[in-house]
Amino acid sequence: MCGICGIVNFRPQPVEKSVLQSMMKRMKHRGPDDEGTYLEENIGLGFVRLSIIDLSDAGHQPMYSHDQNFVIVYNGEIYNYLELKEELKSLGHRFKTRTDTEVLLSAFQEWGENCLDKFNGMFAFAILDKKNKSVFAARDRFGIKPLYYYMDEQKLIFASEIAAILKALPNKSQPDDRSVFDYLVFNRTDQTERTFFKNIKKVQHGHKFTYENGRLKITRWYHLSQKLSQPFSNPEEFKQALISSIGLRLRSDVPVGVCLSGGLDSSSIMSLLLKEYQRSDINTFSAVYKEKFKGDESEYINEYSPYLKNMHFTYPTALSLYNDAKDYVRAHNEPTPSTSPYAQFKVMEKAREYVVVTLDGQGADEELAGYHYFFGYFFKDLLQTLRWIRLIREIIFYLKIHRSSYGIKTFAFFLLPAGLKTRLRAKENDVLNYEFYRQYYTGSVISENLYDSSSLNQALLDHFEYKLEHLLKWEDRNGMWFSIEARVPFLDHNLVEKILSIPSHQIIQNGMTKHILRAGLKGLLPENIRTRSDKVGFLTPEDEWFRTEKFRSLIQDMMTSSSYKNRGYYRPEKVWNLYQEHLQKKRNISKEIWKWLNLELWFKEFIDKS
Repeated sequence: MCGICGIVNFRPQPVEKSVLQSMMKRMKHRGPDDEGTYLEENIGLGFVRLSIIDLSDAGHQPMYSHDQNFVIVYNGEIYNYLELKEELKSLGHRFKTRTDTEVLLSAFQEWGENCLDKFNGMFAFAILDKKNKSVFAARDRFGIKPLYYYMDEQKLIFASEIAAILKALPNKSQPDDRSVFDYLVFNRTDQTERTFFKNIKKVQHGHKFTYENGRLKITRWYHLSQKLSQPFSNPEEFKQALISSIGLRLRSDVPVGVCLSGGLDSSSIMSLLLKEYQRSDINTFSAVYKEKFKGDESEYINEYSPYLKNMHFTYPTALSLYNDAKDYVRAHNEPTPSTSPYAQFKVMEKAREYVVVTLDGQGADEELAGYHYFFGYFFKDLLQTLRWIRLIREIIFYLKIHRSSYGIKTFAFFLLPAGLKTRLRAKENDVLNYEFYRQYYTGSVISENLYDSSSLNQALLDHFEYKLEHLLKWEDRNGMWFSIEARVPFLDHNLVEKILSIPSHQIIQNGMTKHILRAGLKGLLPENIRTRSDKVGFLTPEDEWFRTEKFRSLIQDMMTSSSYKNRGYYRPEKVWNLYQEHLQKKRNISKEIWKWLNLELWFKEFIDKS
């Protein structure tokens, strides 16, 4: 797990080493153990290393192929590298190290770009072909590992983090207003190649690029919808696939821990580690709250206290968020639409005291319909396929179990035209500047694709396409800020391709989501976790946090500042009135408050300062 960067000058002028090193320094948190550069003619590559597999100097990068023709910088893990290594040995390849980097490079030499299909892992890498003066780069199937780029008429710049690219930009950064609009209205980021920076783009998940002879060609190498395979035939088969995925992700030469939230997904991983791998010695890390609130998961986390020797806790507070705000903004490079990632930020901070690698349940909600709004897609699916009896039955189960109208409201919302969906979301708090709203309310990928899925299975596919990646980005930034590699067993592509092939009734059944997971882990999971019907995740008591004296002062200073008023995104008087209502506990708009605050802090750190 590392940080990579590179510069290609289109004219025959050498890359300045000092610029490359400034990029590396800005993301040194991604690789505190080692670093290296490659400079030749108009090309420069940089690398910072977090040692995970083969901790010796043999893992130094940039790494050269045995014939010295190829040079690689690589961030990630190829979990099946041992199996690929044996296959490559049978084809005549010889190895000098125990690293997966050398296996990746040899695989590229043997199979070319088709090597990507053989990798089970998370990765972003770039390989220089010295003879052809070409650069090939690729990103993993689901976007677990990041890769960004900037290109103008003079150069191509790429890196694991946007902040590193900013160090090499010739001009001042500018905001991308489409990204700001989608963030403020839909609470979403990363659904397209756009970033919050106008001229910096993201290499999208499952994509690759080739630079050669002054041209950059970006294509897609992995299409999840085309890879859907034979579905799991029963819950036991699913369980065995998950066990196998966890086993691969235990491969490490450094300590491994678990981010234990108390939810169904991370608890499934923990239960399988205990029962299948006898890992009662493993370290777990959890965020809990001393002042009890509805998002505190202590009750479920403590189910494991009789079985685990090393459980660790962190206690996020309003004061800790206030003190960490600047580092948090710097760590993420782009705004986050809630404080939930901050809870994970604190979990990773605690984890670095004990481990270098963590496992968690990211991705399970997207492949197993974990969010309650998936009931809306499910009901829409049943309606459109005329399964009336099933629809009525499932609605009755939903109302009885969850005692909520939320699923019914989302059902109605998803039946609306795309344009009306956007208008309704934008009008919820009605704070946007009219000109800003008129400019961007049409053409949103979110309302036209993510919210317009025709069935539950299509909604799950669309979430992998347009929604999952922002969660993976936050996890990467949170972990790597503290030099922690985060691994996600639910996102083994062999598992995902089979899960998304199963019929909808194996996902939602009798008013409960994640049916195949609950059935497969019966007898392994604590029963009150296996049967819990609520969905919490990394919630924080942010509504109370934003009423504390320190945040009241910070937020009101922000709202009255000229820079905030002149952004052109809000109606300042409306924002002020809504916050006063929040302070008076007339309403809870904590999520909106955080977006306003986070966006302004981001502007000050990355736009105004530049």
